[in-house]
Amino acid sequence: MCSPLCLEALYGRASRRDFVKKSLMAATAVACGARAASGAAVATPAAQQPRTFTTVLDLTHALYEGFPTFDGSKWFTMEKKFTFAKDKLNINTWTVVEHIGTHMDAPFHFTADGHSVDEIPITDFVVPLAVVDISQRAQDNPDTALTPDDIKRWEATNGPLPEGCCVMMNSGWHRILASPKFSGRDDAGRNHTPGFHAETAHLLLTERNVKGIGVDTLSLDPGLKGVGGAFPVHYEWLGSGRWGVENVANLDALPAKGATLVLGGPKVRGGTGGPSRVIALV
Repeated sequence: MCSPLCLEALYGRASRRDFVKKSLMAATAVACGARAASGAAVATPAAQQPRTFTTVLDLTHALYEGFPTFDGSKWFTMEKKFTFAKDKLNINTWTVVEHIGTHMDAPFHFTADGHSVDEIPITDFVVPLAVVDISQRAQDNPDTALTPDDIKRWEATNGPLPEGCCVMMNSGWHRILASPKFSGRDDAGRNHTPGFHAETAHLLLTERNVKGIGVDTLSLDPGLKGVGGAFPVHYEWLGSGRWGVENVANLDALPAKGATLVLGGPKVRGGTGGPSRVIALV
């Protein structure tokens, strides 16, 4: 028999949030009643506290042929394999380099034997989100980086970084995808784009509990740091077993704190990364 709460949800008299909240409260009340009857102390574990959201934001750029790449070459093509006019269905063939579009970096990307995308625990893909905005500075200096001082200023305003969070850099680059400035390539083939400073990655590794880092640019490292294959942030951060996400969109719509990131990475055996659907719950 369906309970009154179930009927209420089915017939629209309760929102999804109310339904989840009441269900959690009912479950907690039953558990607390049982413990009280046994004489045990009553406590509600933090994990049982409901997380609510009102907005779902897409942080993913649509992938297309000609999407900017770090070296300027074409990393994605799409060809029609079947068409509805001829075959009564549509299927395309994709040819894709893993690190194209809005995508994630797995530890295996910059290690000899780190986790590939299919080996990362799924619980690491749903995490609190901290957005650090350096867009005003980056507008004037595309070679700038997110520094330890930026992290400390964020914490002075918002409190400590959430445990197990993703720290996302908002450089404003997500606004200029169609501009040559997005890749920032000069005549010498160097990229002028913001990223994480190596000292910031080290700080987050050693003094904070952070699961992942993200950028709205082509690389976790500032563009010039990748010249000659240096990539200090990639090597230290991914080398520690953590993940990164690049070319993230729509960051201006996010609060500095309070959102939850859902990273829909690909599950490909042996994959070093791949185009991902990145979502924020606010």
